[in-house]
Amino acid sequence: MSSLSARAGRQKQLYQDQLRLVAGCIPYKLDKNAKEKKCRVEDSVLILMISTPNREDLVFPKGGWENDETLDQAACREALEEAGVTGLLGEKPLGVWEFRSKRSQNSCSLVGGCKGYMFALEVTEELDKWPGQATYIRKWLKTEEAFKFCRYDWMREALKNFLAGLSKNDTHEKKEESTEMVSSGCFVKPPGDVQHHEQPSMESCLLTIYNPIVKTRKS
Repeated sequence: MSSLSARAGRQKQLYQDQLRLVAGCIPYKLDKNAKEKKCRVEDSVLILMISTPNREDLVFPKGGWENDETLDQAACREALEEAGVTGLLGEKPLGVWEFRSKRSQNSCSLVGGCKGYMFALEVTEELDKWPGQATYIRKWLKTEEAFKFCRYDWMREALKNFLAGLSKNDTHEKKEESTEMVSSGCFVKPPGDVQHHEQPSMESCLLTIYNPIVKTRKS
């Protein structure tokens, strides 16, 4: 794993209406003991956030979506590069938000604007070594703590959407008593108006830069 390296530069970066396209995720894991005690969903889940250089707040792993990968592959790659985790990615984004990069918060220019797609990622593996290890520190938090560390409204909205979806799935599972199916294919298609990005919708989620296979949750 020591040979892993993060992508650098923006030569392959995708843009839409002058907005930089960004993919990210909310990594999480379920506390089985809390679930067995029939706790509320928000009390049975832990959220992974990461530190950023010279900042006291925490963020979710995210980064630029590039033209040689699908949207969900970009989200998986960012989780691996910045947080050192792999797992089961939600089939659909939690939502889409427009925001400015932290370097351009006080600028009126269109430069620095981003359009971000956020997913839920159920973590199945935490790597001991990962590309951003020297820059980012992982921190597992209860949902109440995670909300407090969310610096921006869009982050809190993404977290709310995640918890709402988790509660809905939990209720459905209890009613249907069904077993969830998991697939290794990628089923999230990129927006149709994004240029120079044609990928088969069933393309494998094998990240060729790294070795781990990141699976996609099939709802």
